[in-house]
Amino acid sequence: MTEHSKGFFVRHFGLRGVAVFEAVKGVLALAGGIAVLTLRHKDLERVAEHILRFFHYGEEHRAAQHFLRFASRVTGHDLWLLFFGILVYVAVRFVEATGLWLEKEWAEWFALLSGALYMPWEIYELIRRATGLKWTIFIINVLIVLYMAWLLMDSYKRRRAAAELAV
Repeated sequence: MTEHSKGFFVRHFGLRGVAVFEAVKGVLALAGGIAVLTLRHKDLERVAEHILRFFHYGEEHRAAQHFLRFASRVTGHDLWLLFFGILVYVAVRFVEATGLWLEKEWAEWFALLSGALYMPWEIYELIRRATGLKWTIFIINVLIVLYMAWLLMDSYKRRRAAAELAV
């Protein structure tokens, strides 16, 4: 197998894997958005109490009190705004996934930049309270950002070598 064919397989299947990952994030966000819409005509304080009970989180905690106060102030209009925000996020994830699936360079740049933008927040969350889930999310994001950076540098080197041969 030549160096180019190895690079093709790494590029092709790697981009497809990241595209599927981004599409799954979009589908999960869409499911969350639909769940948000189901809350429109419910007593959100009771829903918040059920959520806290489900996760065995006592109402005496400060975070639980903030959550309950927040739930008491949320209106149907707020839920619609949240839903439309989620739809924008879903559209972005699907556009990125489609671009990566089709192996478009703009999508590689987009994946690199969007992944890198999450990193400071992820690091802050790890410093605040590290959990296995937070570490997993961070490591996956780092791997995707490094992979995209490698792909973009490889593409640049190939174009530069082709330009030098053409001269």
